[in-house]
Amino acid sequence: MTEFDLQHQLHGLYAITDSKLMPDTDAMLFQVEQALRGGAHIIQYRDKSTDENKRLTESRALLDLCNQFSRPLLINDDIQLAKQIGAHGVHLGQSDGIVSQAREYLGNNSIIGNTCHDSLALANTACQQGCDYVAFGAFFASSTKPEAKPAPLQLLSEARSTLPVPVVAIGGINMDNAEQVITAGADMVAVIHSLFANDNICNRAAQFNSLFS
Repeated sequence: MTEFDLQHQLHGLYAITDSKLMPDTDAMLFQVEQALRGGAHIIQYRDKSTDENKRLTESRALLDLCNQFSRPLLINDDIQLAKQIGAHGVHLGQSDGIVSQAREYLGNNSIIGNTCHDSLALANTACQQGCDYVAFGAFFASSTKPEAKPAPLQLLSEARSTLPVPVVAIGGINMDNAEQVITAGADMVAVIHSLFANDNICNRAAQFNSLFS
């Protein structure tokens, strides 16, 4: 498995796939390639279906694609799948496993992120357990998780000043509001719909990344 410069990779646009936006594997690969060409720093494969063959096939194809661009592929919530295909890491929700156990299972070179909603306490626990980054949100209304509890922008500033790892902002982020979370302290913006539903994914990815320069 490729080792990455985390200081470089854990910065900028964090692109997350969506099985509803990408029901076709070939289309998904094309869309992700466009995001990578536009400068996406991380790809997260997120598929909540129970079709194990589909998830295995798609994640392996995505890993090959990410390796071509020297970008890490993380698997959403599934440490077994991440281990099976040799992905570069995993992103865990609060109910999807413990960071320290994922670290033991996947090894020290894996990138492990943790969803912490609107809680610095959860983020501190994740850091103590050895995560590489924490994610907060939703900061804005999200079509992917409409039930998500709102998180205040001030949380990003507090996290940036107190936590030892990079901070990801997620939830309804688009070109109209991304600068708000970046100014507040986000090292990365995690984007789904505003990226992959765009007519020009490559250009939109570049636009998001330009906000960090």
